[in-house]
Amino acid sequence: MLDETFTPHGKHLIAGEWIAGDATFQSEPASGSAHEFSVGTPALVDRACAAAEEAFWSYGYSTREERAAFLEKIADEIEARGAQITAIGTSETGLPAARLEGERGRTTGQLRLFASHIRDGAYLDRRHDAALPDRQPLPRPELHMIQRPIGPVAVFGASNFPLAFSTAGGDTAAALAAGCPVVVKGHSAHPGTGEIVAEAIHAAVQACGVHPGTFSLIQGGKRDVGQALVQHKAIKAVGFTGSLAGGRALFDLCAQRPEPIPFFGELGSVNPMFLLPNALAARGAEIGKGWAGSLTMGVGQFCTNPGIAIGLAGSALDSFADAAGEALGGVSPQVMLTDGIASAYRSGRARVAGTSGVEAMLDATSENRNAAPALFRTTGAAFRSEPDLAEEVFGPLGIVVAVESEDEMLEIARGFHGQLTATLQLDAEDVPTARRLMPVLERKAGRLLANGYPTGVEVCDSMVHGGPYPASTNFGATSVGTLSIRRFLRPVCFQNIPHDLLPGDLQ
Repeated sequence: MLDETFTPHGKHLIAGEWIAGDATFQSEPASGSAHEFSVGTPALVDRACAAAEEAFWSYGYSTREERAAFLEKIADEIEARGAQITAIGTSETGLPAARLEGERGRTTGQLRLFASHIRDGAYLDRRHDAALPDRQPLPRPELHMIQRPIGPVAVFGASNFPLAFSTAGGDTAAALAAGCPVVVKGHSAHPGTGEIVAEAIHAAVQACGVHPGTFSLIQGGKRDVGQALVQHKAIKAVGFTGSLAGGRALFDLCAQRPEPIPFFGELGSVNPMFLLPNALAARGAEIGKGWAGSLTMGVGQFCTNPGIAIGLAGSALDSFADAAGEALGGVSPQVMLTDGIASAYRSGRARVAGTSGVEAMLDATSENRNAAPALFRTTGAAFRSEPDLAEEVFGPLGIVVAVESEDEMLEIARGFHGQLTATLQLDAEDVPTARRLMPVLERKAGRLLANGYPTGVEVCDSMVHGGPYPASTNFGATSVGTLSIRRFLRPVCFQNIPHDLLPGDLQ
């Protein structure tokens, strides 16, 4: 076990070399000392992408067992630095140690899950049609099909998950599992955390004899660095978790390339929760308390935060809202990930509070980098007339929408844009109402829940973390779970190719 003390050196990792730059930026930790980090440049992007393309000629054709062992070694190296990662991560983000330790377990767990997944081989979707030389009127050739890696992938680190969605997070794990080298643009909110995780990957590269260009980390940099990365000719796909504005700008850049490439952006969601009448009457207060816990988990900084609850106006909804307000009122202000996120939360809260037809039930002052929970209430008519109320506020804010009928609830459901999740709180007697909502919600969200809260995302085979735009930029993909490997693969058909020339997984 390494010593808990970790002092970042502030360099980029480019194809196995730690490289300093001429310009630097200073981290803005929630606590502890700030550190200097080199600023990324388009020239460094070009160097990293060229190395990734060179690495693909070996890594892209490595065996599944070689890649699985590499993923497992990365997990081992991350765990060996566990105390250091927690120390620098809590300092930079303000997240509690228990949260960072849990997220580290998720990060190493998904690396090992992908190792198991590629060993199994089912993801290759191997297909074979034998030759039919005597078929009339025309013979059929022998055909094999298999999924093959697409090439180097760019990954953008996320602000709200410094481990599970960043340097060695789900996008990186899926791409490496598929056989794709990765170039990561680290998030400036937690550069020290990104650096130590990159050290773990670098150690695994050396231990496993992997081409050093298989992984690079570029820190900081302005928009020109992100633009250079997504538009580099060597990059064949992009993984991104972040804001709608930033993601859409990168998405457009990918589409404007001479060779357009897929941009897999997870851009956020309000994750509506529908309170069906019988469940609301039977246990509205209980649901309200649970909703408050979900809203404030991680200071509301989850893309699956269920920010809007819709129910029939009446005493049952009043009990739900009162219980939620009481629970939220007992939560002290907490530190947000960055000053910018805290400022955006205050702006979003002010926008909601200033909207016509909105009543504040709880609206404590939030100062500096801290965020206090906020709760608002409005009518279905006001909600439908004010589209901005359906826009995400990143933080611990909830809106209760009181509708006059189940038909109005259905109308509101139809009016939502694409979502990551949608939740039904229901009892057995609510099934007829739920049956009306289900076809609508299935078209709106990537994951539907009953009698739960969406702020836990299980990493497994069946999970879908994505949805119609603007929840994500590709409704056919997920950024969590083993299906996410498909983003970095493409089908290739081999016709009458001699057996010895076929990919090893087809022999």
